[in-house]
Amino acid sequence: MAVVYQTDKRSGITYAYQSVSYWDKEKKQSRARRTLIGRVDSVTGEIVPTDGRNRKNREGAVPVNRDRPATAQVHRSFYGATYLLDAIGENLGITHDLQQCFPETYQQILSIAYYL
Repeated sequence: MAVVYQTDKRSGITYAYQSVSYWDKEKKQSRARRTLIGRVDSVTGEIVPTDGRNRKNREGAVPVNRDRPATAQVHRSFYGATYLLDAIGENLGITHDLQQCFPETYQQILSIAYYL
């Protein structure tokens, strides 16, 4: 492993990279993998750690609020055409009438009516 310094031509900032060499079997030549360590301070020459664009390697990326307990209950609701048709059937009394006439199969009849 080696530390490589590279200057950005546009901004003039020098960055420090960790370079690891490896052999590429397909191209039959050595290659280098570089990961950003940080930015080099122009005054002191120290490497100041930065996350660059590789944000997935950051530690503690999601801030955790420990003051509140975690939510124990999750509720998921689906509202669509079926919900609307159920409400219409209840308001008009069709659902109650079907339940009186066909107590075992009224839900299947409603389902077929919703499909059509």
